[in-house]
Amino acid sequence: MDTTTSRRVPLVMGIAVLVLLLDQATKFWAESALTGRAPIPVLGEFLQFRLLYNPGAAFSIGAGSTWIFTIVAAVAVVMLARYGMQPQSKLRAIALALMLGGATTHLLDRLFRPPGFARGHVVDFIDYNGWFVGNVADIALVGGAILLVLLSFTPTKQPAS
Repeated sequence: MDTTTSRRVPLVMGIAVLVLLLDQATKFWAESALTGRAPIPVLGEFLQFRLLYNPGAAFSIGAGSTWIFTIVAAVAVVMLARYGMQPQSKLRAIALALMLGGATTHLLDRLFRPPGFARGHVVDFIDYNGWFVGNVADIALVGGAILLVLLSFTPTKQPAS
């Protein structure tokens, strides 16, 4: 096994598991602390905690097609895990790990949360000024994607001929 690959595997898996644990722990907190409550202001109305169950994708798009998002999440997890194991820069590995953790925890929500297997709703609780409501996994997914885009603008080293 390539040493770059073997060094990156613990990094990728560690970050992905950390994202998964943080996301699930905060969702557990949200369900126990926010059920039946009015939104809790964090930064006035700009940032609030508000419990929602999202059957769809971002902005609740496709709410009637939850099973499709389960399949998409499963494919994303497999692809991100595969790419995350390949030799690459540390920053690229971190970006992929953030996305892998976010996609994995969303997949687990889809598989095991009510209303049923492969139709589960994602727990969202961070309300951004009424624009959208998300969770820790969403932050990791967006952060990882932004990092990948930024890295695409950096020159790559070409091997010596």
